[in-house]
Amino acid sequence: MASSCPVLALALASFAVGRWALMIFATVAFLYIGFMGLWENTIDTIALMVVAVALSVAVGLPLGVLAARNQTADRILRPILDGMQTMPSFVYLLPGILFFGLGKPAGIFATIIYAVPPVIRLTNLGIRQVSPETVEAARSFGASPLQILSKVQVPMALPTIMAGINQTTMLALSMVTIASMVAAGGLGDNVLRAIQKNEVGKGIIAGLAIVFMAIVIDRLTQSVARSRQEALSGGL
Repeated sequence: MASSCPVLALALASFAVGRWALMIFATVAFLYIGFMGLWENTIDTIALMVVAVALSVAVGLPLGVLAARNQTADRILRPILDGMQTMPSFVYLLPGILFFGLGKPAGIFATIIYAVPPVIRLTNLGIRQVSPETVEAARSFGASPLQILSKVQVPMALPTIMAGINQTTMLALSMVTIASMVAAGGLGDNVLRAIQKNEVGKGIIAGLAIVFMAIVIDRLTQSVARSRQEALSGGL
């Protein structure tokens, strides 16, 4: 019974954002995962992804805000992010192994490095896209720089920031799968073993589980972003 709780939680999250089709698909997808005996590894994958995304957002949001408000920081970060987004994903496993050895910490570290650029870029972009007239109006009413950031710029940039978090989440899921190569576990481990043993059927089953999970997470984060945008539009 306890193993069904994440399925119910995801279905309720889908219902909470008002997407019946998503709720049904999420329930079917996770029932497939359970019937195929992949539940434990799926939970491992989700746990690794959630930790990596949380840390990526915790690092990426402040850096994005800094880049939006400071041209020097933007000029420094831009080539670094360009380089990070052009390197092959396997390269990110090397610093993880160097600092943490084999295991989950190495996989999480590599995933954070791989997944953090989108949230930095889109936070920067979203804040820069806020109308200067709006910022000036807030300033004329006596708002401090911190109040302008927290009550004007970030709320108005939220749809763009959420798009960055969505991209970071999907990149984290893909990298967590690849991180099975450094013994991080999860569904990627099923795929890796299937490749090593040339077990095509098992590889397809695990691959479909990853695809279904990616679709559910992508649609759920998009629905949350859309709900936020609709709430913002209604407030305006």
